[in-house]
Amino acid sequence: MLENQNIEWKEKWRDEYLKWICGFANADGGLLVIGRNNQGVAVGVSNARKLLEDIPNKVRDVLGIMVDVRLVEESGKELIEIRVEPYPSPISYKGEYHYRSGSTKQELKGAALEQFLLKKRGRHWDGSLEPSFTAQSCSTKALQLFRQGAMKSGRMDQDILDDSTEVILENLELVEKHGLKRAACLLFSDRPEKYVSGAWIKIGFFVTDDELQYQDEVHGNLFDQVEKTLDLLHTKYLKGYISYQGLQRVETFLFPYAAIREALLNAIVHKDYGSGIPIQISVYEDKMVLWNPGRLPENWTMERLLGKHPSRPYNPLLANAFFRMGYVEAWGRGIEKINRECREHEIQPPKYDFEMAGLMVTFHANPAHLQAVGLGKGETTPITTPITTPITTPITTAITSRDKLLSLIKDKPEISQQEMAEALGLTRNGIKYHLTKMKQEGLIRHVGQTRGGRWEIIK
Repeated sequence: MLENQNIEWKEKWRDEYLKWICGFANADGGLLVIGRNNQGVAVGVSNARKLLEDIPNKVRDVLGIMVDVRLVEESGKELIEIRVEPYPSPISYKGEYHYRSGSTKQELKGAALEQFLLKKRGRHWDGSLEPSFTAQSCSTKALQLFRQGAMKSGRMDQDILDDSTEVILENLELVEKHGLKRAACLLFSDRPEKYVSGAWIKIGFFVTDDELQYQDEVHGNLFDQVEKTLDLLHTKYLKGYISYQGLQRVETFLFPYAAIREALLNAIVHKDYGSGIPIQISVYEDKMVLWNPGRLPENWTMERLLGKHPSRPYNPLLANAFFRMGYVEAWGRGIEKINRECREHEIQPPKYDFEMAGLMVTFHANPAHLQAVGLGKGETTPITTPITTPITTPITTAITSRDKLLSLIKDKPEISQQEMAEALGLTRNGIKYHLTKMKQEGLIRHVGQTRGGRWEIIK
């Protein structure tokens, strides 16, 4: 018999070993053997009879639990076996919480301790109370976004959507007896970082790993963060190329929109918000990396994650709201969808890595696509699937959006930003970004009042 997750050997009894018993009780239970050395050889104990009486009393008085203490003999030596059952409630040693992980004992602190306590109480991080956030704190904009999305998806009764804020929150299971849950402030506050540190998204464009060219931060309620992030990625960060299907001109990004959207939604729903760290998206010429401070469900392996699996969101209340919005499904098919979109886009499925204190998802561009946008160097992952449509002129999304904006301004100088957004399928923030850049480059100017003025093309 060897030491493992459920077995620990000690030569002599010391009262500090109550911490090991605490760790077993907080994990999956285990066996602590007194009188066996580190090599597993029975060396015995000299005061076995006294320990039989003292240990149960000390465990009861200090930890508040009962353990099974037995005297056993091996090779003429007396050993003490202490069998510890797993406890459904958290057990502390003088205010400290210990946990058995692998063959080691760890003291839980900070975010790890909070997560442990929540788990023991059958709760998740997003289901804990946030007393400073109330129904009156909810953003009208966020509620409107949710109503529109849930109405379009058909996943929430229309009578509920037409009712009060309190009724919507109640139906999303965001209300407790003494207030709202944490998920509510993430979903319906326009400043969620006021309540939850790091509740935002960081995007950067990198030439190399240590050379950042430009960056953005995306704040606001989680619904808004989804829309703003996707808009920024596809109007400012990601390159595309032009191909032709017959006479029809088609603009295609290096990475499939639907796969990026799914990866982003997964990151938001599964993020460990207790970490206080924002989601980070790093864009390169030939790849895109999404990093999320999250973790696999307990006892899951990477193989299980990448295979067929049930839905196990880290934040089930956030996942439920996103499901009602029509953002995500409830069947754990996100990775399957990402892989399918990548295959159809003729790039390899992304690489998944859980060794960076979270989940890192890396998309690599097809080398042939890179050549089409004037790139051909850098780290890429070869792909055997041929490109089925001819690729001709390289182009970036920023340039195509600029051309369309100039055309809209030429046809209607008094056009509003909202009309531009609707015509191009972008958000107001995306339109503002392009207009600002075009004004800085001397391409256009705005004449007259902010409302009611007109646009002029300079060159």
